[in-house]
Amino acid sequence: MTSRTACSGTSRRRRWVTVAAVAALAVGAAACGGGDDDKDSAGSEPTAGAWKAWVPETTTLTLPAPPAQGSAAARKDADAAKAAVEARTSSQERIARSYSTAPVVLPWLDTTMELVSRRPKDPPSSSRSYSYVSAAIQDAVIAAYRLKYEYKRDAPDGDASVATSPDPSYPSEHAAIAGAASKLIAYLYPEYPAARLTERAEDVAQARVAAGANYPSDVEAGLQLGREIADLYIAKAKGDGYTRRWDGKRPRGPEHWEPPPGSTSKPIQVLAGTWDTWLLKPVDRFQPPVPPRYGTPEFIANAKDVIKVKEELTPQQRKLAKFWEAGPGTALPAGVWNKVVLAYKPVQELSVPRQARLFAMLNVAMADAGAASWNAKFQTGWWDPRPINSIRDLGLDKTWEPLLGTPAFPAYPSGTSNYSGAAGEVLAHVFPDDAKMWRARAVEAGMSRLYGGVHWRIDVTEGLKMGRKVAGLVVDRAKDDGAET
Repeated sequence: MTSRTACSGTSRRRRWVTVAAVAALAVGAAACGGGDDDKDSAGSEPTAGAWKAWVPETTTLTLPAPPAQGSAAARKDADAAKAAVEARTSSQERIARSYSTAPVVLPWLDTTMELVSRRPKDPPSSSRSYSYVSAAIQDAVIAAYRLKYEYKRDAPDGDASVATSPDPSYPSEHAAIAGAASKLIAYLYPEYPAARLTERAEDVAQARVAAGANYPSDVEAGLQLGREIADLYIAKAKGDGYTRRWDGKRPRGPEHWEPPPGSTSKPIQVLAGTWDTWLLKPVDRFQPPVPPRYGTPEFIANAKDVIKVKEELTPQQRKLAKFWEAGPGTALPAGVWNKVVLAYKPVQELSVPRQARLFAMLNVAMADAGAASWNAKFQTGWWDPRPINSIRDLGLDKTWEPLLGTPAFPAYPSGTSNYSGAAGEVLAHVFPDDAKMWRARAVEAGMSRLYGGVHWRIDVTEGLKMGRKVAGLVVDRAKDDGAET
């Protein structure tokens, strides 16, 4: 599944870099030069157009044929491409490198994460957005590759200033990604200027032409294809139940969730467990067992366990709690996982279709895991209380405070643990050589919530189990999606 990088080999011993460094590495790799040695690092993907799409309707989209070889239209297209290369600006060079080098999903996921961080904390809405954007990007790539091998148009002659693949060039997969992601993000985040996203997508497309990687007709077709895919995803989003509104009714008393002391916070996304899911049907398929009832010996033992964990926290556990905290003003738990994977060097060695597939799998798994968690938190009627409330209400410590801020939704099961169990299993499947490491990181992320004092131990263990089971649905699909045969 992996191969050499565009400019030099990647050491298997040095896999981790910061997210900021990913962009720097991408620019550096793209600057290594053009020609045959600068082909896409993972080689050709002639079967990618036959892989299973997340929204089946995207597989029926068509485009007109590119200009016929030797025709006046083809000569005009080639002349326009040559003129764009000769007039290339430094800005276009920068854009082409930023959006053409692995991981190609980075700029669009970065934008989504930034917009998530600007809104009030809402984990299930964030994982919904990440899944829509990632799945749409994969479907755009699948559709582009299907048409590439239908028309089999060669890329422009000459050295491109960015890495290119040996696959046919019509339509441009990079333009299709830009068209789909920009339009979908504009729908999901209407507070952000849609015109700015549209302009950005067009800049990416023109930069590919100026870099010598595509003809104008390649990118025009790619943008059109991506935008049509975005339309199908927007139609799906409009009907997934996201706009349902909670009636405000909830159980009361110390045995149920209440806002943290001193707060009047309303619970976040009570109905998220009723939204449509990708693969998890019904949403309560992997429902966890009933949590310990407030005031019972088992419940009190769990409370004492949380107190003891905080008293004995090690510096490493504090560090982990802070790393995975994902509080307000951040990309939230699913976003942290995206950042971790974006900074994982073997991702850069995957072909564009496999990069898109990886992030679609990751984010679909986390979105469904989030839905499962929110269904258990609210729709069961459990509304399990948080440690800070119960430890004080039980009189175990009237002034007890957790290390981290307590979120405004019930404790059981842990959403971060659901997300993490799902992410760990997907990554273990895609990168089997590092399966043990990914599963360990999932446990680390889940346990960070116990270290932070915002969850009971059972929240973590059951959340991880649920997430792994949800990921199993995504892995089963992956084994049959055409990419592994």
